[in-house]
Amino acid sequence: MAAAAEAGAPVTRPVAVLSANRVVACSATARAEGIRRGLTKREAQGRCPELLVAQEDPDRDARLFEPVVAAVDATVPGVEVLRPGLLVLSARGAARFFGSEELAAERLVDAVAAVGVECQIGIADELSTAVLAARRAAIVPPGRGAEFLAPLPVSELSVEPALAPPQRAELVDLLHRLGLRRIGDFAALTSAEVSSRFGSDAIAAHRCSRAEPERPPSAQTPAPDLTVEYRCDPPIERVDAAAFAGRLLATRLHEALAAASVACTRLEIHAETESGEHFSRIWRCAEPLTPDSTADRVRWQLDGWLTRRSLDRARRARRDTTGAPDVPEWDDAPNDPITVLRLEPIEVVSAGALQLGLWGGVGADEERARRALVRVQGLLGGDAVRLGVLSGGRGPAERVTLVPLGEEPVPAADPARPWPGRLPEPAPTVVWASRPEVRLEAADGTPVWVTDRGLFTADPANLHWGRRSWTLIGWAGPWPLDDRWWTHQQGFAARAQVLLDTDHRALLLLGYDRTWHVEGLYE
Repeated sequence: MAAAAEAGAPVTRPVAVLSANRVVACSATARAEGIRRGLTKREAQGRCPELLVAQEDPDRDARLFEPVVAAVDATVPGVEVLRPGLLVLSARGAARFFGSEELAAERLVDAVAAVGVECQIGIADELSTAVLAARRAAIVPPGRGAEFLAPLPVSELSVEPALAPPQRAELVDLLHRLGLRRIGDFAALTSAEVSSRFGSDAIAAHRCSRAEPERPPSAQTPAPDLTVEYRCDPPIERVDAAAFAGRLLATRLHEALAAASVACTRLEIHAETESGEHFSRIWRCAEPLTPDSTADRVRWQLDGWLTRRSLDRARRARRDTTGAPDVPEWDDAPNDPITVLRLEPIEVVSAGALQLGLWGGVGADEERARRALVRVQGLLGGDAVRLGVLSGGRGPAERVTLVPLGEEPVPAADPARPWPGRLPEPAPTVVWASRPEVRLEAADGTPVWVTDRGLFTADPANLHWGRRSWTLIGWAGPWPLDDRWWTHQQGFAARAQVLLDTDHRALLLLGYDRTWHVEGLYE
């Protein structure tokens, strides 16, 4: 719905959100046309030609989901956000207030519809069961959670990223190969059988399959000194400033959590404005938060608040200048800049629940490096610090996508797709974006180029780079390029590898317009 709202599409048009060229979410009208998660873009458009296709964008989803959260929270207080597009709340108080669970669900659907969004509601004893019930718009009677889950495919245990870690897909694949095709088949195993044969995540999935509480009731109560606060000077009015403050505050929070040897699984984000307004929102996570995931949630939440504030201002200005009819404003949208930000852990677990990576995980060294990079980013701008993300492509430069620090690491092209003609492994150690020119010569000093048959005009013997020269002790290629040949004046390009006589270093050469260029260095 966020993608449709941003594109200005009517609510009746089928919409699908894609990531890595596969459907990861779709609207109810799209599901009615046969669109399902996992379909490729071509398959989805073949089933529904009028399908509106949008790329996955967590920032957009969080920004446009905030009005929905506010509408639900105004109807039933105590909302917790699992991810943009999915929230949970206690049904007991709502059912008591409205008279029944069915009436409470109807009121929530009406409240969300008033914002212009469709929704599905699920009610069950346990959180994970309720999430799966919401996918089917079902209300599970008390004590019947295991019965509701039993006939569902075992793949449902990994379908919701807010409840299942990424490695859950490997467990589901293993269960499927073992012949446990339904959730009920997995639930029939005893706890001892699961704990002795599978990992810790399988134990959590097994409790979910039996509709038992996934989190033990003895979660630690956070100490008050774990709360971190940032006084914004100057006050925050822009999303980019909010993103920077969120990264800074996330770093402080995780320093405090690390000192206390705990990790956070539920986080409350507070904001105060110049006029004394107070706003808060709770985010619940399947796994303990990392500094990056905390910064993302703070940025999403502040983006949602500040965007609604801008929309309110635009509505008031349009009403004052054109005499447009009054439009209800959001009561909990900030009317003034944000002056105080506060992060408060609501639920913490032992730090052992947060697995530190052996190579480049979330350890102290990476945190110190990240703080230094964030400081540089604050001085020079958001695009000044970029991280490389493995991308798809044929050449070494194409296989690297540079993403600003703190943004979603999304590659420009899917690296898992087949890339015919891709440069074989190993990849060059150094890649030159400037591609300096070199001269490749035969033993008699004549320039070496490529014939129409894709062969060298003569055996390469020497390479000249500026004022320096090397004798070649080996070479491979050339390999004519089939992609983007039309971008060169001669309509032809080729790659070759040459081995220098000094230190046995090798160069990757890219030739076009009858000139050789250094594209990479092998060390």
